[in-house]
Formats: sequence, structure tokens, C-alpha cells
Amino acid sequence: MPTELILIRHGQSHANVNPIVAGMRGDRGLTDVGRRQAELVRDRLRAEELTAHALYASTLPRAQETARYVADALGLPIKDDDGLQEVRVGEADGMSNDEWAARWPGLRQGLSANPFQEFAPGGESWAAFLIRAGAALTSLVERHPDERVVAVTHGGVINASFSLAFGLGPTSPRVRIGPENTSINRWIHDPEPHQPRWTLVGFNDARHLATLAG
Repeated sequence: MPTELILIRHGQSHANVNPIVAGMRGDRGLTDVGRRQAELVRDRLRAEELTAHALYASTLPRAQETARYVADALGLPIKDDDGLQEVRVGEADGMSNDEWAARWPGLRQGLSANPFQEFAPGGESWAAFLIRAGAALTSLVERHPDERVVAVTHGGVINASFSLAFGLGPTSPRVRIGPENTSINRWIHDPEPHQPRWTLVGFNDARHLATLAG
């Protein structure tokens, strides 16, 4: 029985506009623009009368804040899911990007070349992140057969959904797809016994932000 999985990226966060490494400690939530974006996606979901069986959210503050607006539109409680967090940054959490680069010289440049290198001590590598995010997304569709599930998450997790759907491993060429803040991204998961299939039915749909342009 197919499941529809709707992934919504959080609104603009302070970490999106300031050079801060934003794990649980460094995440200061949404900017004023991010809150306006969250209002607009809420209003759009209401206008479209979207219904869902469950709403999940990353436990990072920027996602939790966005999820409260989405919950208001859907009339659903938020189910926290640590697996939907962005790449875990370990000891770099809360540092400026310059402090991070100075503390571990060469580490930042090596991240794109080595998928097994941790972001910082105690953090995740790209390979570990793909495993964790892929498992979280797989768990969502397995728990909700023939239902619609909404998850408020991060750009990295939306990128990971493509790796999961296309069967790409950590050493495959990395393509950054750049979903916009509060964009709506839709997958259909068909759990065929011998060949589960993912179908992309909507990507980076942020037309509700048109009134913010300019």
C-alpha cells in the first residue's frame, strides 16, 4: 500500500544567515523572515485543505518552530524524531564557521572529498548521516502504509531522500539540490515486496513565498 511522504524544509533560520554551526546548542531558531515563511506555508496548507495522518519533526529548534505552524494548519500533534535532524556537528556546535575552521585546520575542506570524515569530533560524516537519515525516512513510510505523512526537516535530509530513492551510497557523486526554506517536497513510496519504489511527485514547491519576492 503506497505511502505519501511530504517533506517540508524549515523556515529561514539564524544559521542560514549567520556563519554559525547550528546543532542543538547553536540553533537559535527562525529569523523574522523564517517565521513569515512558516506563516505562509501554514496558510497555504490551510487553503489547500491538506490532511495527513501524522506530523513528524526534527528536534532541532528551527524545525520545531516551523512545525508548530504546520501543526496549526493540519490540526495534528507534533511527533518528535531525532532521526530527522540535520548532520550532527559534534564539538563544533555553536562555533562560528571561522572558529570551526581554525580549531580543526583542513577539516572543512576535506568534508567534500571524504564522505567518511566526521564534521568535527563527536559529529557525523556524510556516510553516517545518510544511513541515519535514510533509516528515519524508511521507518516513517513503514509505520504508515497507505497514509499521508508530513515531516518538517532540513535540506540535508531532503538531499538524503534522493540518495535513498535512487540507491546512492556515500561514495556516489554528490549533487546538491538546494530546496528552499519551507519548500514542499513529495514522495510516493510503493512497498512492492521484491522492489520497493519511490516516485517523486513534487520538489522544491515554494510558490507560497511569491509574496516575499523583492
